[in-house]
Amino acid sequence: MKLLLKLKKVLALSMGTFFLVIAGIAFLLALSSLKVIDQYERGIVLTLGSYSYTLQPGLRLVVPIVQRLIKVDIRITTSDIPQQEVITKDNVPVGINAVVYFQVTRPEDAVLKIQDYSYAVTQYAQTALRDVIGGVELDTLLTERIKIAEEIKAIVDKETVDWGVDVTAIKIQDIELPADMKRAMAKQAEAERERRATIIRAQGELSASENLKKAMEQMAASGAISLRTLQTIEATTANPSNTVVFALPIEVLQGLKNLVGHK
Repeated sequence: MKLLLKLKKVLALSMGTFFLVIAGIAFLLALSSLKVIDQYERGIVLTLGSYSYTLQPGLRLVVPIVQRLIKVDIRITTSDIPQQEVITKDNVPVGINAVVYFQVTRPEDAVLKIQDYSYAVTQYAQTALRDVIGGVELDTLLTERIKIAEEIKAIVDKETVDWGVDVTAIKIQDIELPADMKRAMAKQAEAERERRATIIRAQGELSASENLKKAMEQMAASGAISLRTLQTIEATTANPSNTVVFALPIEVLQGLKNLVGHK
C-alpha cells in the first residue's frame, strides 16, 4: 500500500514536471513566433521553403519551425566601386573609382531572384563603368563626367529592375591620370593661358592706339596740340641746367622762309 502511494506521488511529480516542461516549451515557441519589423525593413516569410507573403513594419506573428522570416532593408544603400584601371577610346590608361546608390523596391524579388543583390549591383556597375569609359575619349571623360555617370546608371538600372532593386544614382568620384599625361596637360593649359594673354595684350594695344589717334585728330582740329606743345616746353625747361633741342615743324620753317623772302 505504501509502495502504491509512493508510485502515485512519483507519477504526480513526473506529470507535473512534464506539463511544466511542455508549458515552458510552448511559451518559448510563442515568444519566438513574435517578430518585430522596423519601419525601414520588410519581412519575407517562407513557409516550408516556399514564399508566402511579405510582412509590413510592426509586431508580427510567424509560425515557428514551419515558417522562416528574412528581413530586407529598403533604405538607400551606398556601395563603393573600387578603383578600376580602364583604357579610354584614345588609348589613355586612367584609374577611376565611383559610388553606386541603390534601393530595394520589391523585397521578395531581391530575396528570391538574386543571391546577394548588394554584391551583384556593385559588380554589374563595375562592369558597366569599364564598358562605358572604354568607349569615350579622355577629353569627353574629363568634361562630361555627369553625362557618363548617367549612361552607366541607365545600363545598370535596366538590369537590376528585374531584381527588385532601383539604382538611384552613380557618381564618379575620382579620375587618376598617368604622370606624363598630367605634365602634358599642364603644358597645354599653360600655352593656352599665354595665348589668351597675348590676345588680350594685342587687343589692349589696338584699343589704345585707336584712342590716341582719335585724341590727336581732335587736338589738331581744335588747335589744342599747340597748347600741349607749349606745356611740354614749359615742363622741360623748369630746370635751367637742362639743354633742350626742339625740332620745329616744317610749316614754321616755311613761314620763316617766306618772311625772309619778302624782305
